[in-house]
Amino acid sequence: MPEFNPCLMMKTNRILALTGALLAASLAQAALPVKVEQALKTANLPADAISVALVSLDSEQKPLYHLADQIRSPASTMKLVTTWAGLHLLGPSWQWQTDLLADAKPVNGVLKGNLYLQGKGDPKITLERMWLWIRELKAAGVSDIQGDLVLDDSYFKRSTAITEYDDDGDTERAFMVEPHALISNFRTQKIMIDSTGERVVITAEPPLSQVRLSNQLAIASEGSCASWARRVQQRPGQSGSEYVLQYAGEMPAGCKVERYVPVLNPRTYTAALFWWMWYQNGGKGSGKAVAGVTPVDAIKLVSTRSPDLVTTIRDINKYSNNLMARQLYLTLGAELGQSNPTTDDAAATVIQAALRKAGFNWPELVLENGSGLSRKEQISARHLAELLVKTWQSPYAAEYISSLPLTGLDGTMKKRLADTATTGVAHLKTGALRDVRSLAGYVKDRQGKNWVLVAIVNHPEAAKALSALDELVRGITMK
Repeated sequence: MPEFNPCLMMKTNRILALTGALLAASLAQAALPVKVEQALKTANLPADAISVALVSLDSEQKPLYHLADQIRSPASTMKLVTTWAGLHLLGPSWQWQTDLLADAKPVNGVLKGNLYLQGKGDPKITLERMWLWIRELKAAGVSDIQGDLVLDDSYFKRSTAITEYDDDGDTERAFMVEPHALISNFRTQKIMIDSTGERVVITAEPPLSQVRLSNQLAIASEGSCASWARRVQQRPGQSGSEYVLQYAGEMPAGCKVERYVPVLNPRTYTAALFWWMWYQNGGKGSGKAVAGVTPVDAIKLVSTRSPDLVTTIRDINKYSNNLMARQLYLTLGAELGQSNPTTDDAAATVIQAALRKAGFNWPELVLENGSGLSRKEQISARHLAELLVKTWQSPYAAEYISSLPLTGLDGTMKKRLADTATTGVAHLKTGALRDVRSLAGYVKDRQGKNWVLVAIVNHPEAAKALSALDELVRGITMK
């Protein structure tokens, strides 16, 4: 993962401050609550590493702003901007639709021409949905596909110059899967490792023929199942025409574990998944797949529709799903910003325009992919708090707020603030990169009053700031 560059961020802050508009606010540094200062001191973190905006929603209490105009890397709290835009621009009932089309209708079960799979960026075509979709295709009268499966990913127009976020050079991790118009099942296989017998057994679901498992694992003479990940090396890679997942090392005895692993590329994965399920359902066909574009006169055979957008943003915010956030981000560009040369540029333009229309003026805002999995994205704590205050008053407030993790109960906050006083009293989105920790959302105090809290830590040792962030929440609940 690239190192956070504080010098570059500080330089940007100085340039923005010289415009004059934010100079006075940028210098304001309200005192932090005592327990928060103590937590920072214990973690050897300076007070200027954190920006805080704390705003009352239903009382006249004065807001607390601590370095709230400093430009910060927000990590996954940037998802709050993307999901706000999706909810307000596409609407809570929005659904992605993915179609299967053909050159001609089937005759006696035979489809002689091509079958077109027209991807529209649906972030959650799961195994279950693919299975039902294929059953519907058979019910539509198709039993033998004699032409090619044509994979149409033209909905997203991506720039070839885009460099995907790199986490220590390891891009093959589930949270790093890149967006694509044809993504299915998050492009992952569930790898199951079983060492309860005389030898280690590895299986994959779905069992795609394009992926070969290389099992070089031995059973260790000692060790607990909790340590398995440190003792097993996973080496994905291409070997000729095969994609190989190699597992080497020692597996503790008596264990059954699993992990989700990205494999292949989006086109190859989706084609492999389709043909595997097609044959599993008794279908016949060529098994061929090619890239292409759907003809304008193609005949629609069957479609699959995603859950509504409210359900999608819940997955994005509760579990900080990067891929789904990026799919939504690009969908905003594809649906509403067709005049831009790339879907990425269009998405940024669409969201910036929506923010301006809502009355926001955020000159420091930089959007790259809408997920926060970025070293370029930036925002201030004050402006993110402005968005949360505005959303509290919007018609979709309930849908938006309920998409955020509940302290001590679910999502990325399930194991945080789980004591009696704080469990369930706050809806908070978390954010984490190597040098970033952040928290943003809504907190209820013991008087029943509601607060917006945004706190962003940018520092090489930001991981040590969790206790300080949690103390901010506890302080509000005790008001």
